[in-house]
Amino acid sequence: MGSLVSVILIIFFVLRFSVSLANSSSIYENFLKCATNYSSESVSELIYTPQNSSFSSILNSTIQNLRLLSSKNPKPLFIITPTHESHIQAAVICSKQCNLQIKVRSGGHDYEGLSYLSNALFLIIDLRDLRSIDVNIEDETAWVQAGATIGEVYYRIAEKSRIHGFPGGVCHSVGIGGMFSGGGIGTMMRKYGLACDNIVDARIVDVNGRIFDRKSMGEGLFWAIRGGGAASFGVIISWQIRLVSVPSIVTVFTVRRSLEEGATKLVHKWQHIADKLHEDLFIRIIIYVPSGETSTVRASFNSLFLGSAKELFSLMKNSFPELGLEAKDCIEMSWINSTLYFDGYRNGESTADVLLNRTFQSKNFFKAKSDFVKKPISETGLEGIWKLFLEGEGAVMVVDPLGGKMSEISESETPFPHRAGNLYNIQYRVEWQEAGGGIRATKKQKKWMRKLHKYMTPYVSNSPRAAYLNYRDLDLGRNRDGNTSYSKARVLGRKYFKSNYKKLALLKGKADPGNFFWDEQSIPPLISTGQEKD
Repeated sequence: MGSLVSVILIIFFVLRFSVSLANSSSIYENFLKCATNYSSESVSELIYTPQNSSFSSILNSTIQNLRLLSSKNPKPLFIITPTHESHIQAAVICSKQCNLQIKVRSGGHDYEGLSYLSNALFLIIDLRDLRSIDVNIEDETAWVQAGATIGEVYYRIAEKSRIHGFPGGVCHSVGIGGMFSGGGIGTMMRKYGLACDNIVDARIVDVNGRIFDRKSMGEGLFWAIRGGGAASFGVIISWQIRLVSVPSIVTVFTVRRSLEEGATKLVHKWQHIADKLHEDLFIRIIIYVPSGETSTVRASFNSLFLGSAKELFSLMKNSFPELGLEAKDCIEMSWINSTLYFDGYRNGESTADVLLNRTFQSKNFFKAKSDFVKKPISETGLEGIWKLFLEGEGAVMVVDPLGGKMSEISESETPFPHRAGNLYNIQYRVEWQEAGGGIRATKKQKKWMRKLHKYMTPYVSNSPRAAYLNYRDLDLGRNRDGNTSYSKARVLGRKYFKSNYKKLALLKGKADPGNFFWDEQSIPPLISTGQEKD
């Protein structure tokens, strides 16, 4: 009897697999036929199915979080790598006709993989081949296609000018499509605001396959895609950014202090001054347990100053003498080289070799969370953090100061609301190598991360406890499917967008009332009746 049951089960799974393949093949043929009709350029050679030898390498190439590479994770029916705007238009129109969900990927740094994972039938639009960058120094702008990385943007600006830059993020291989649409925290935000604060135009494919720019999409939708997560509203083709002025020479330093060297008092002091320093001075802290250590925590004070070492040293002597900065700690360099410095390249690698390399070298398994802090944490509270760090493995806490320009921009100016009143933001990460630990290793590290996050509750923002969209965290909540209502998603949405969430949902209701563009943390449509609660 047992062998008969086994045979029946085998037959069942073989038949199920065969039906699945047949359905996939049918969907693919229908999609290809549709896309050929709607695209002005040939599309068949740009589509990769699981039967294609390049499918796995393309799918996995830009996935940065190794825990999202599991063979158990759902795979797309196919991947399309557009080389022309019409390919994206066709993909949107034909996905709707074939009842397929769309995932759009530019750099693959999505912390929870929402740009390339789904439990629905889906395809991936991978923008790797739409990454042209046209820099216009005369009017101090640049048009950047959404598949470019921020490193490529920095490099192309520096090619044209030594005294222009852009206030984007630190990791050079992050795709600008997601970075700009979620905010874009970086080392110059105290001087110039976020990346999304410096966008002047955009081109987007809407739910009906039409292409709009700022003028034709309207100021409402243009507001929404700059910090509200553009994937909820359409597919961004390109952004026009405003370049900013940088001096020909900037200065950086990194000063490390252990607990025994007074790190607790230094971090405590930093909390009271970092957001009030001159806007040209950015000092973040990276907190970690040094490799091979089990009894101490180290705080690494990592700084960019838009000026000379002499000016910086004088400023630090007056504003933060407790750090003990010495002249030998200060390194003068060009702004473009400072982007390498903050990305961890401090041994003289050329910009061409590093910033144009789209592959992020140190991939690992990780889980991340975020917070915003409005009041300094007491020394006792800090000591509790250190205790937890000594219990964990691979923990990192990156603390970025706000203030300056960030406090001058209204929280409703863009969907990113975390402005005045916030001293700093925190990114928590716990990283690990699988090394045979498998699911147990993942569960252990996630459990530790949640313990730290719970411990931080009294010390961070509340009502709501805010989080940063680009540090995506599924623990905060999920939209299970495309039918999630505004009211059900409201608790999650307010964590990322606070009071801007309702406006985003109303704009979603106008741009995509059928909720075609959705993921597990997207904004559901709200159709205005005049009676909605905030």
